[in-house]
Amino acid sequence: MPYSPEHKAETRVRIVASARKLFNRRGFSEVSIDEVMSAAGLTRGGFYNHFATKDELYAEAISRTLQCEKTGPDGKTLDFTMPPAYIAQQIIAVYLSERHFLDIEDSCALVALPSDTARGGAAVKQAYRQVLETMISLFQASQGDHPLARRRAVAIATLCVGGMVLARAVDDTRLGDEIREVAMGEALETGGWGVKAPAAAAE
Repeated sequence: MPYSPEHKAETRVRIVASARKLFNRRGFSEVSIDEVMSAAGLTRGGFYNHFATKDELYAEAISRTLQCEKTGPDGKTLDFTMPPAYIAQQIIAVYLSERHFLDIEDSCALVALPSDTARGGAAVKQAYRQVLETMISLFQASQGDHPLARRRAVAIATLCVGGMVLARAVDDTRLGDEIREVAMGEALETGGWGVKAPAAAAE
């Protein structure tokens, strides 16, 4: 008896969740389809019922990163009915928090996978761009009708993603913490909110 559409959708979500954790931890080239399926509790044969290639899976894993902006720095779900400026500050806190720094497996692809994405195919790069554009749009909305709204938004996104990438890359925890702190301050200042991070960001 064929599986229901709901079962197939749930299985696809499991595969993507497994892939995202493994890709974030070890990188695209170091993870096999067998490993992805095994971690999802499935067999390799089922992979091709959902994806034609590993690249296609990778692109979807990146796309699912849009979900990572829905949790605030205190671990609670963000209320997107709040003013855009509030949402923007919370996203900055999420990206540059210690909690995000330590959570490699569930990290956003914007932080975890930029090098792999640069070497990926068109679908992978398109997915990464779409996620980045979504992040930039959220920051741009926080700037209202300011003439430099788009420029500020791009700068804030760059500080968030770049700051976390550098903080994770260095072997000195103190320097990594300093990078995150400075990047957060500069991002908040660029947005017009001063340099003090939301209190929850330190948790």
